[in-house]
Amino acid sequence: MTATQMLRLLRSKQVSPVEVAKSTLSFIEDTQDTLNAFGTVTLELALESARKAEQAIMKGEDKGLLTGLPLSIKDLTAVKGVRFTSGSRTQADFIAPVDSPASERVKAHGAVIVGKTTTTEFGCKGSSDSPLTGETRNPWDLTRTTGGSSAGAGASVAAGITPFALGTDGGGSIRIPASLCGLFGIKAQFGRVPVFLTAATPTLAHVGPMARTVRDAALLLTAISGFDARDSASVSAEVPDYLAACDRSPKGLRIAWSPTLGYAKPDSEVATLAEAGARVFEQLGCSIELVEHVFDDPIDLWMAEFYAGVGTRLQKTLREKREIIDPPVANVLEKALDQRIEEYYGRVFARYDFREKVRQFFENSIFMTPTTRWRPLNLASTFHPNSTARISSPGSPTPTQLTCADCPRRPCRAASRRKVCRWACTSWKGARGDGHSVCGGGFRGRAAVADKKPPVPIGGGKRRTLNFSTSRR
Repeated sequence: MTATQMLRLLRSKQVSPVEVAKSTLSFIEDTQDTLNAFGTVTLELALESARKAEQAIMKGEDKGLLTGLPLSIKDLTAVKGVRFTSGSRTQADFIAPVDSPASERVKAHGAVIVGKTTTTEFGCKGSSDSPLTGETRNPWDLTRTTGGSSAGAGASVAAGITPFALGTDGGGSIRIPASLCGLFGIKAQFGRVPVFLTAATPTLAHVGPMARTVRDAALLLTAISGFDARDSASVSAEVPDYLAACDRSPKGLRIAWSPTLGYAKPDSEVATLAEAGARVFEQLGCSIELVEHVFDDPIDLWMAEFYAGVGTRLQKTLREKREIIDPPVANVLEKALDQRIEEYYGRVFARYDFREKVRQFFENSIFMTPTTRWRPLNLASTFHPNSTARISSPGSPTPTQLTCADCPRRPCRAASRRKVCRWACTSWKGARGDGHSVCGGGFRGRAAVADKKPPVPIGGGKRRTLNFSTSRR
């Protein structure tokens, strides 16, 4: 069931927020051993929020966008009074002292936070494992990864545990699992969704929605967007009407389709599916232009910025307790910290040059590429951060590159059309000064997969889906 469908049932009093919350919590318990999507389950917070939502609905005082809807939050985002581990043994017992702006806003809109989902350590890998929480599995195939670093968010939404989730993205961490789990994810314009507490990668950090439909993602993005003075990069302009964008026609848009960017060759199945997605937009009246070479691989610019930030945050632990950090993460962090100051700032200036090239490219076109180079890899595959970054950039070309460029700065007037295929990623523009990088893994051509959830096995070989009665109250 999608979030918008569930919201209609809740508002019409056909289902109870408390009943939905209890069913969701039961679903988490039944599938945790199989999927391992959650690092922390917030049972008391969820039930308290559900009771408040029910009271508001019954009294006719429901004014929130998300009242009664179950939601998970990735464990790189603070929820006050809840464990905030960042997927790391270095923070295994840290309790968040405040809510992040996104957590604060979903609470204000009546959402029911059911738990914190798993992430790789400080979001450093595009896989689904960390020494703290172990391996998170893809609901569509339990032998394969969800991708990362928003691993648990991808598994939770794909399995139907929650209709949507909050992920984070500093180099593909929403878009990679959205692609590999068949979902729709949005990394909005930098600063559109404010970030606080300050991230380890403050010039790259984004918070955004993952959902099974574009409209659900638009609903959640609406709830969490807007200015916050605690984030110096926060956008103060008016929040666009993302839900209205869902109903606009894309006819007449110019789309630059690049399957490789000139250096990143996806495997044949991914290329075929992504190109089919591009052709759907052509059928909808868009102009599609093949662009073979867009820019050279900027992966070194991204790595210098991302891993230097995390490495600085963990510098003391690297010196004194290196053994508690994921070994491949420790290796790449140390390498980033070995940069000389002139090398680092040389890459900073090169990043600004790169951003300007990308900005000029987006003056006249929306951009579409495959999101990931490969299908979901086996859990046994080795995910060294360097090779993982290359899964999420040259191999997937969009995530890391467009993060490094801060994304285009104008939104598409058809930003939420539900006509993209799995493994297709688009970045779009429009008139309001927003830029979004969007992974549409939730639709294959014109066939929506929003209601096609994998039946998740639980103990005893049973299959599990979210269930609750729907009788008018």
